[in-house]
Amino acid sequence: MAYFINDDCISCGACESECPVSCISAGDSKYIIDAGACTECGSCANVCPVDAPKPE
Repeated sequence: MAYFINDDCISCGACESECPVSCISAGDSKYIIDAGACTECGSCANVCPVDAPKPE
């Protein structure tokens, strides 16, 4: 199940640099995960200070 970033995101960018497949990018108000490219590794969730990335 791919991860998504919920509205708790504070746009710190910590998740983007940790993604091994570079499927996270800055959106208008929060970071966005490309679900089709996500490998469900959880690296983004492990570094997020507000626990915004969640499995769908």
